[in-house]
Amino acid sequence: MSHALLDVRGLSRRFGGLQAVRDLSFSVDEREIVALIGPNGAGKTTVFSLLSGFLAPDSGDMRLGGRSIVGRKPHEVCALGVARTFQIVRPFPKLTVLENVLIGALVRHPRRRDAEAHARAVLDEVGLAAKAAQPAGTLTLSERKRLELSRALATEPRLLLLDEVMAGLNTTEVERTLELVRAINARGIAVLLIEHVMRAVMSLASRIVVLNYGERIAEGRPDEIANDRRVIEAYLGEPDVDAAVP
Repeated sequence: MSHALLDVRGLSRRFGGLQAVRDLSFSVDEREIVALIGPNGAGKTTVFSLLSGFLAPDSGDMRLGGRSIVGRKPHEVCALGVARTFQIVRPFPKLTVLENVLIGALVRHPRRRDAEAHARAVLDEVGLAAKAAQPAGTLTLSERKRLELSRALATEPRLLLLDEVMAGLNTTEVERTLELVRAINARGIAVLLIEHVMRAVMSLASRIVVLNYGERIAEGRPDEIANDRRVIEAYLGEPDVDAAVP
């Protein structure tokens, strides 16, 4: 029986006069894929920054495996098993692809030989093994997205936060990423993802949490969300979700 790996309760964060996140509660179970969706400016990336320790909440609690992660620094949250990607990918361009991933691998494998072996295994998993010796700055957008994912995976997370890993990709690249995320999840890693490619969201997520102006306006299975009038009005814009798929 599954149980909550991540439990968020009453989470709030304000920036001056802007209430970016307001009294947000949701959970992610072990081995589950949950999507966090909503219009631009809804507070989704702020939630990721709170969960990963880059921001501190004004109020509320965030628990990973029953342990509060409020007040933890990003490296501490990572050590506890949370890794994130960033919407704007910024690898170390002059370092090789392998060296970029090696940095993440050192979190669990302090000996360089062990870290390098793990980094190479991750690159093989995401399809970048042939690019290991190439400078990261020479990669295509799709390859940079996979490198970003590799750096997070190299830390061996229990929970992976994916921030628009499919943005800007063509149909073939999206399908490849979908397969990769499913494979990652199949080996026991829970996933919380932000994504505007609705076809991907509906395909991957077992549950969807919808934000608008920092508040949760709906939560449910993909079919429930696709037909929720509040979600349609705030985000999807069409009663048939296929009409909202790019």
